[in-house]
Amino acid sequence: QVQLQESGGGPVQAGGSLRVSCAASGYTSRKYCMSWFRQAPGKAREGVAAIDSDGTTRYADSVKGRFTISKDSAKNTLNLQMTNLRPEDTALYYCAAEDVGPGGYCYASLVEQDYTYWGQGTQVTVSS
Repeated sequence: QVQLQESGGGPVQAGGSLRVSCAASGYTSRKYCMSWFRQAPGKAREGVAAIDSDGTTRYADSVKGRFTISKDSAKNTLNLQMTNLRPEDTALYYCAAEDVGPGGYCYASLVEQDYTYWGQGTQVTVSS
C-alpha cells in the first residue's frame, strides 16, 4: 500500500505560477501509476494530468499548455507545475495512485475510478 502526501498549494494571483508536489511512501517493489486530480467547490473531482510508463503526458483540455506534470522516480515524487493560473483553477488538488504490479503499464488515465490511493489534497486558490 502507498501513502500520498501533497504539498505546495496556497494563494496566488491570476497569471501567476505555483508548483504542487506529491510524496509517495510505503513503496514495495510494485509499480504505481500516478496522476493529479482537482475538485472545485460544488463540482465533481476531475482529472488534470497524468503520465504513462513511457513518460508521455496527458492533460485535461482546460490546462493544456499551462500545466506540466513530471515524475521523479528516484525521490518517489510527482510534481505539477502550474503557470498562467486562472480563478477557475481554484480547487483542492489531489494526487492519486494505482498499483499495477511489478510488470504493469501506466496508461495515464484521467478517470477517477482507475485509482485506488488518494492523498488528502492541497488547496490552490487563484484570485483575480
